[in-house]
Amino acid sequence: MIKKVLSPKAKYYMFLLSICVALTGCVPDANTNTADANANTNSMSENSNSEANMEANSEVSIYTDEEEDITDEDVEKGRSDEGWKSFAELDKPTEKNDKANSEKYGDINGENINTKEQYSPISGGEGTSVLRTQLLLDRTNFSPGIIDGKWGKNTEKAVYWLQKSNGIPAHGEVDKTTYEKIVELAGKPDKLIVEQKLTAKDVEGKFEKLPADIYEKAKLDCMCYESLEEKLSETYHITPGLLKQLNPKVEIKNLKAGDMIMIPNLEGVDKSGGNVASIVVSDGGHFVHGLDSNEKIVVHYPSTLGSQYNPSPSGEYKITGIAKDPSWNYQPKLLNKGDGENAIIPPGPNNAVGVMWMALSKPHFGIHGTSAPETIGYVTSSGCIRLTNWDALDLGGRVKAGTPVNFRDTANGSEDSENPGNSNTENKNSENKNTANKNTK
Repeated sequence: MIKKVLSPKAKYYMFLLSICVALTGCVPDANTNTADANANTNSMSENSNSEANMEANSEVSIYTDEEEDITDEDVEKGRSDEGWKSFAELDKPTEKNDKANSEKYGDINGENINTKEQYSPISGGEGTSVLRTQLLLDRTNFSPGIIDGKWGKNTEKAVYWLQKSNGIPAHGEVDKTTYEKIVELAGKPDKLIVEQKLTAKDVEGKFEKLPADIYEKAKLDCMCYESLEEKLSETYHITPGLLKQLNPKVEIKNLKAGDMIMIPNLEGVDKSGGNVASIVVSDGGHFVHGLDSNEKIVVHYPSTLGSQYNPSPSGEYKITGIAKDPSWNYQPKLLNKGDGENAIIPPGPNNAVGVMWMALSKPHFGIHGTSAPETIGYVTSSGCIRLTNWDALDLGGRVKAGTPVNFRDTANGSEDSENPGNSNTENKNSENKNTANKNTK
């Protein structure tokens, strides 16, 4: 963990912060001057569009909890859920292929991804063509979430909104026209899987099993990666299973600086352009959109939102502050977990809020990262809006304090009955479709 040298002014500010947290669990607004305290803190994102609005290692008091009791079956059930289509206007697919797609997950390797012909149209299954589509989407501003080589609603939604935003018939299937547009937007890479020599930074880490008990976690210096496999997987936006599939003869845990592995090609495309003027959060659609000043989609991310028991807000809010590498102020009473002691959980990618926090004007709610990227878009949360860590970092670099956030397409009920914006977010399919598709210019 980086040791920071604080100025007297910053020490005084941190003293006031500690009193505030101890007494009320509150968090100071990100507009408060913390420049001195943050002067020696390393950035976790290369995109510095909102650097002046960010705090580092801020303590956040939020209505969220750790991922618990989520099984592979839960994720797979969420993967195949088509409820999002109730909040979309789907065109009818026109392309057909008389030859069935025979691709399988076991066929995935670097050579096939880079050279094998793309099957078309893609609307399900797993294997080379699905993975190639996900790798290309990840290079655009239409994120498929974690890349795993398996078709699911996250990939389908990314395809749909890319189609909608580019004037292509929008049905969520990857036909030839759509595939050509995705390749164009992805920068027409020569290869999607490349061989990479690992650096000392790539393999650096303690890689220790984290304790299950929340109060034991509070004693740690960092909620760091538990394994090199986890670190490399998140670095390249893929599941550990796909990392192994691409490197079948490699013992991941034994890798060291100088070793070569096969990884997704994330380089050679500029995704930094496009500031976000406003954010749309779709409850029923399980996505977050960043819009420009003309309400055109700049970025799309799959997201996890609150359940009917722990619903996300509804209505209109604003971002009030942005923090990289936040600590988490665990408050059991806030989470309906009894009267236990509060605890400060240290920052790190396995912190419940991930590596990026965007506070909303609704107290204790925000948009943030996650310690479980494989669940994003497929399960529900404890009220907040979760993205993969890399998508949260991307969005955090495009917004600033004051950016409007509009919640639409309410599917799980509204936590916020007092907000006047609720009158515009009733759960009616006709209204939901209109609001979901308003921002598709």
